Amino acid sequence: MDVDWWAILALVVMLVGLVGIFLPVVPGVALIWLAAVGYAVADGFTHVGPLTLTALTLLGLVGITAELWMGNLGGKAGGASWWSLLAGFLLGLIGLVFFSVPGAVLGAALGILGVEAWRREGDWRQALKASGGWLVGWLLSVVVQLLIGLAMIALFLWQVLK
Repeated sequence: MDVDWWAILALVVMLVGLVGIFLPVVPGVALIWLAAVGYAVADGFTHVGPLTLTALTLLGLVGITAELWMGNLGGKAGGASWWSLLAGFLLGLIGLVFFSVPGAVLGAALGILGVEAWRREGDWRQALKASGGWLVGWLLSVVVQLLIGLAMIALFLWQVLK
C-alpha cells in the first residue's frame, strides 16, 4: 500500500487550520480550504474533484465570513442600530491593526457600546444589551467555524479514503 504523502500533508495543514479557528495568527477555515485545493491540484483532481471542491468552497465561504455576519446578527438581535454596527466595524478594524484579533473584538464591542449609549441618551442597559448581542454572535461564529472546519475535513477524508 502506497502512502499518499500529499494527503497527509494536506491533513496536517487542515489540522493547523482547525487550531487556527481559536488562534488569531492562523487563518482557520481558509487554511483548511487551501489545503484541500492544494491537494486536489497535486493529485490531479483524482480524489477531490470539481463537485467536492465546490462543496468545500461553499462551506469555506460561510465559515470565513461567519465572524462578520453572525456578529451583526447578534448585535441586531440585541437592538443595535446599523450606525453602531458600523462604528463597531470601524473600531474593530482599528483594533485589529494595532492589537490583533483581541483588539478587533474589544474595539467592535466598545464601538457598539459607545454609539448605542450616545444614541439612547445614556441608557447603558440597552447599550450593553446591544453590545452583548454582538459579542454573543461573534462567539457563536467561532462555534460555526469549528463545525464547518470539521465538516470540511470530514468531506476531504471521505473523498481521499474511498
